[in-house]
Amino acid sequence: MNKKLYRSNDRKIFGVCGGVAEYFGIDPLIVRIIWVIFALSGGSGAIFYLIAALIMDNRPDYVSRYDNNNDQNS
Repeated sequence: MNKKLYRSNDRKIFGVCGGVAEYFGIDPLIVRIIWVIFALSGGSGAIFYLIAALIMDNRPDYVSRYDNNNDQNS
């Protein structure tokens, strides 16, 4: 099986925690809690989160909420 780590479509900030949870098949809330604990204990979690947000790709089926293809103003 060829799994790849992507940022999740289920996003709170950048989708890193959701992507890690999808990759390992666990609840995203657990990953988010663990990440907050690391961030509050010395700040290493925040640094790793930003690095992961920069290097992880979006899921191929991701559509940004800012992409508006509807021409409502026309």
